[in-house]
Amino acid sequence: MEKVCLFCRVSSTSDRQNYERQINDLTQLAESRNYKIEAVFAEKVSGAKKNSERPELLKMIEFVNHNPISKICVTELSRLGRDTLQILQTIEILNQNKISLFIQNYNIETLTPDKEINPMSQFMVTILAEISRMERRNIASRLSSGYNNHRANGGTVGRKNGYRKSNEQMQEEYAEEIRMLKKGYNYQHIAQITGVNKNTLSKLKKIFI
Repeated sequence: MEKVCLFCRVSSTSDRQNYERQINDLTQLAESRNYKIEAVFAEKVSGAKKNSERPELLKMIEFVNHNPISKICVTELSRLGRDTLQILQTIEILNQNKISLFIQNYNIETLTPDKEINPMSQFMVTILAEISRMERRNIASRLSSGYNNHRANGGTVGRKNGYRKSNEQMQEEYAEEIRMLKKGYNYQHIAQITGVNKNTLSKLKKIFI
């Protein structure tokens, strides 16, 4: 009997949405496939938030890192999130732990029974990665255009000489990263989840841990 976790999410912007339907659908799926549900993680939060700002997602990742789980089940990929890069980071963490993501509405898993990358899911991930690259290019293009327009009007960009964030500012900006450092997550793991580079994490550890 394969051990699985259920992960459910609804948007924080709707008072009418709840995740009971998702839990019921995934529970029926587990029963039909003889899966043993080890844990259920459910959250009401915008899928556009960073992984580091989603406590239930972080709890799930921590749980699967310390328990022999075969699969994570979601009703659809958007339940994992709406930010393409954040979804890819989560899938990569699961892949490294040899945990398959089962997406119910596509009836597809990210790993094969032999714990290898599923070609069909890899195609899907490739499409997601390309969307992510396009999103980043569009953001970079808009930023560049904004900077050029600002400079053309006599403005300057970048930090002022001698500028340095205060410890209070860093503690507020990197609250989740500091929390994860205190819980013993390694740099690579935190970087995968949050996108914060290891040099910054090292600096945070020296200051706050």
